Amino acid sequence: MLKLYTELATWWPLLSAVEDYADEAEFFWQVLSNVGLSSSPSLLELGSGGGCNAFHLKKHFAQMTLTDVSPHMLAVSRVANPDCEHLEGDMRTLRLARGFDVVFIHDAISYMTTPQDLRQAMETAFAHCRVGAMALFVPDYVRETFQPSTRHGGHDGAGRALRYLEWTYDPDEDDTTYVVEFAYLLREDPHPARVESEQHLNGLFARAEWFRLLAEVGFQAEIVRDPYERDLFVARRPDA
Repeated sequence: MLKLYTELATWWPLLSAVEDYADEAEFFWQVLSNVGLSSSPSLLELGSGGGCNAFHLKKHFAQMTLTDVSPHMLAVSRVANPDCEHLEGDMRTLRLARGFDVVFIHDAISYMTTPQDLRQAMETAFAHCRVGAMALFVPDYVRETFQPSTRHGGHDGAGRALRYLEWTYDPDEDDTTYVVEFAYLLREDPHPARVESEQHLNGLFARAEWFRLLAEVGFQAEIVRDPYERDLFVARRPDA
C-alpha cells in the first residue's frame, strides 16, 4: 500500500484539508438531491480516505458508513467524523449484507487500474444499492478528458507543515493507466524538513467503457459534468 495511506497518513490533513472540500461536496449533494432521495437517506462511501467529503456531506444524511482499505486513513477520518460508522474493506470485495440509498466513490475509484478492477468496484456499489438507489462515481479523468498537469499545495499545522508537488502524465496512451508522481516536503518542529516521494498508478478508461461496465453490472447511468470539468457518473439501480 502507498506511503501516503500508511506511514504518512497522519500528514493527510495537511496535504488535503477538510476545508478544501466544501465546494466540491456541495456540488455532489446538489447532484444527489436533484435526482431524488428518500427522507432520512443513508450513504455508503467506498474508499473514503481521510473523510473530507464525508465531513461536509454527513449533515444531509441520517446515517453514513465510511469504508477504506487503509486502517491508517480510517483512523484519520474518525477524528474528523466521530459520528460516522467506519469499516475496513476493499471496494472490490466488500459485502456488508445491507443496502443504502446512496453509494459514493470519490477519486479512490481512480486506483482501479484494469477493467476487471473497475467492474468489481461497480459490482460492490450495485450490491449495496437498495432498489431505486443511486451510486455516484467521481474519477479524476476519463480517457477523453485526460490532460497532463502539475499541481502543488499543502498546509501548516500545529508544530508541523507539509508542501507537495503532484505531476500527472500518461507514458503509454495504449494502456488503461496513467501516472501521478508525488513529492512531499515534511517539516516537524524542531527537525529539519525531509522529502518523501512515490508513484501512484491510476486507471484511465473511455466513457464508452464506463457505460458498458455500468450497464453490465445492472446500472442505468448518465454523466454530469462538474465545475472542475470532470465526468461524474450518476448511476441508478432500476426498480425492476
